[in-house]
Amino acid sequence: MSQVLERLQPSGELAPRIRTNHFRPLQPNQWVLTLDPIRNLQTTDDMILAQDNETQKKGGGLSETVSVIVQALLLAVIVRTLLFQPFTIPSGSMMPTLLVGDYLFVSKYSYGYSRYSLPYAPELFEGRIWAGEPKRGDIVVFKLPSNPDIDYIKRLIGLPGDRIQVIDGILNINGTPVKRERIADWVPEHGGAPVPQYLETLPNGVSFDTLDLNPRGEGDNTRVFEVPPGHYFMMGDNRDNSLDSRFDVGFVPFENLVGPARAIFFSVDNKAHPLAFWRWPSDMRTSRLFKGL
Repeated sequence: MSQVLERLQPSGELAPRIRTNHFRPLQPNQWVLTLDPIRNLQTTDDMILAQDNETQKKGGGLSETVSVIVQALLLAVIVRTLLFQPFTIPSGSMMPTLLVGDYLFVSKYSYGYSRYSLPYAPELFEGRIWAGEPKRGDIVVFKLPSNPDIDYIKRLIGLPGDRIQVIDGILNINGTPVKRERIADWVPEHGGAPVPQYLETLPNGVSFDTLDLNPRGEGDNTRVFEVPPGHYFMMGDNRDNSLDSRFDVGFVPFENLVGPARAIFFSVDNKAHPLAFWRWPSDMRTSRLFKGL
């Protein structure tokens, strides 16, 4: 800190300032010591300003980071709630179309929105808003009617007013057998006996492969199911290994539909963990990536 000595003149006026770090005698037995307030204030202000700038930089960087994270989370919630929601396939009921270990996107807006469109949301309303009509042959994710906390994925076979029946393993819609032709057997991914495979074509022209594990399976001969208004009839492509509308699932209300599956964006061997990225070169099913449905 700078020190200033001031010499007193006879008139009482101050002599010119001499800046020093030591005391000097003015006259015998006379000593005066003062501080330079202006310079010290300026120095303090500079230090405070520099500290404020540093604090603002740190605070600004942190707030910007938090802002980016919050915006990213909000965007993810909006996309998941209103546009596309990812799902994974845990069972083989939709083989050969969908395999265990497939990860797919489901369109949330195609059928409009119901109370089941918002994850963990209260029952705000019934029915659907901005409803879009489901199409026969769509692969649909829906809430199990008996337990809406559980998601199912099946193929939409019957529309409201349809009469659905399976006779000797052949699907009949409104009394007419669906076109069904035998194609090459399906070979399980990890070996095993080949499975008879058929190409089915629905009345609206949608074609897909189905499996027939047991020619005399429990679901190969059913009663006639008359689909009530506002409901749909669902079946798995793996006809003898699917719990669907032929059994306990029953008819699915329109408001229980989450949306149609649109594309497989990732797929790994069903024995591999998706986060074990070091195993991706050998376990990833590259031929199924970004496959449309």
